[in-house]
Amino acid sequence: MTPDDKADRAPLGAQEPSLVEMVRLLAGNARLLAEAEVELRKAQAAFIARHAKRIALLVVFGLFFAFFALMALVVGLLLALTPLVGGWGAMAIVVLALALLTGLCALGAVRGARAIARGLKGPQ
Repeated sequence: MTPDDKADRAPLGAQEPSLVEMVRLLAGNARLLAEAEVELRKAQAAFIARHAKRIALLVVFGLFFAFFALMALVVGLLLALTPLVGGWGAMAIVVLALALLTGLCALGAVRGARAIARGLKGPQ
């Protein structure tokens, strides 16, 4: 860049801003950026809160319906097995199957918790 190029960019009679003025401008811009960032985060939080309420409600209803679907399955299994193995046999089969499924879920949860614990400890 030649001195003639600087003359072409700056209007006549205009001076280069001083270092103090540049720092003031930078501080002002930084403040505006920080305020804009705070407003963005507030808007994002409000957006998330609106949708989180709806999602939570849908999850609650989904679990509610899943529970009753499982109860209908249990009752249906009891009714279907009763003529084949009798009332006590049907109850024993259904209870043992549910206990087995409960044990498998608990085992999976324990393994998952251990994996998280190992991951949080990091390499040793």
